[in-house]
Amino acid sequence: MQLDHIAVAGATLDEAAAHVEEALGVALQPGGVHATFGTHNRLLGLADGLYLEAIAIDPAAPDPGRARWFDLDRFEGAPRLTNWICRCEDLQALLAVMPEGAGNIVDLERGELRWRMAVPADGVLPFDNLFPALIQWQGALHPSTMLAASGVSLRRLLVAHPEAGVLRDSLAPVLQSPRVEFETGPAGLRAEIDTPHGLRVLA
Repeated sequence: MQLDHIAVAGATLDEAAAHVEEALGVALQPGGVHATFGTHNRLLGLADGLYLEAIAIDPAAPDPGRARWFDLDRFEGAPRLTNWICRCEDLQALLAVMPEGAGNIVDLERGELRWRMAVPADGVLPFDNLFPALIQWQGALHPSTMLAASGVSLRRLLVAHPEAGVLRDSLAPVLQSPRVEFETGPAGLRAEIDTPHGLRVLA
């Protein structure tokens, strides 16, 4: 599996997007809505087939009748980088070798995009939500190919957790993303990102 994208959550989409735009000095592009989970997003294309999404609960959407992904039902406080998402070729096979709690497969779509994602029943991923969300894209379309070039690229993603070694070892047999590094410390994510304005940090 490989790093696919990173997600910044906020109490509102405007707050999440503003956090990204202030940190990186670039504007996000329109995204869309996720009817299954009652959320919406805005996007930023990154180099090398990666992208970034700002995401929040959509106040105009009905209650989805299930826990929202990325633990958004419990989100509070300032907007921040909350999740990293990894893509794979066979989600069912990957889940068979992942720790318990990595999620159950949900089929999703937004516009012309089709994908499958592993989402825990309670919306909470292992390791305080620092275990990667797992995704399998269906068909040839991918958000990164649909977004305008931004001149922004991810240099490094730091995944910090008190049990970082255990998390790293659980992913080592399958994770093929040299940009992702693990460090022992308080739970959180930090992305070092090259922008037209120089190196910026998004947390």
